[in-house]
Amino acid sequence: MYDLTSPAASALRARSRGPRAAELDGIPWLRCLQPDERAYAIADLRVVDVDVGELVCRVGRPATYWFGVVDGLLKMSNDSADGLPMTFTGVPPGGWFGEGTVMKNETYRYNIQALRRSVVAGISVDTFHGLLKRSIGFNGFVMHQLNERLGQFIAAREIDRLTSPDERVARSLAALFHPVLYPGVGEVLRITQQELAYLVGLSRQRVNEALRAMHKAGVIRVEYGGVRVLDLERLRRFHA
Repeated sequence: MYDLTSPAASALRARSRGPRAAELDGIPWLRCLQPDERAYAIADLRVVDVDVGELVCRVGRPATYWFGVVDGLLKMSNDSADGLPMTFTGVPPGGWFGEGTVMKNETYRYNIQALRRSVVAGISVDTFHGLLKRSIGFNGFVMHQLNERLGQFIAAREIDRLTSPDERVARSLAALFHPVLYPGVGEVLRITQQELAYLVGLSRQRVNEALRAMHKAGVIRVEYGGVRVLDLERLRRFHA
């Protein structure tokens, strides 16, 4: 499942296992497949429990699997030209990522790291390309995914230009409730203020202030262990 030249990746591969029935239910693209295509994919699917801080993908490593989050929270990041960490996005449950890298047989240009203990699934590059060749439903899913991903990264560039911390937190939070890219989230996202701070690049205290402003405006409700969105469109347009 991982680049075998890396001892850490080899350890993750050794821990991987076949998927459980409940985990299969949380993989959105399986529903797009015909019965024989589904059986073909499931035969290759592997699942692994990833600890906090462990890397699933590393800059410069070859793409060997297409990955998705069954449970937990990952972050996609890299270092800027001056060596500072730069987070592109978070990846909550239901999110699959790296399809562009896999399709082009490239090395990763980003790191994918677990922000909390997570369950990650994957299919091999060979199975990914095999499904592209034989499954109309899978092709449709991947094309839709790429289109939505493009919009996501355009929005991420816009977020970087925002000077209002409240608006940055609001836009970043709204991105994690994307119904196509992250269908496993629903209306409630399990995330701590510290995890959100890592993704947004602000202090936990400043994120707390932003969440209180959105809560007061009736856009979200902060609940134990997570955030519930009450009005996604208003969250996307939130102004301090």
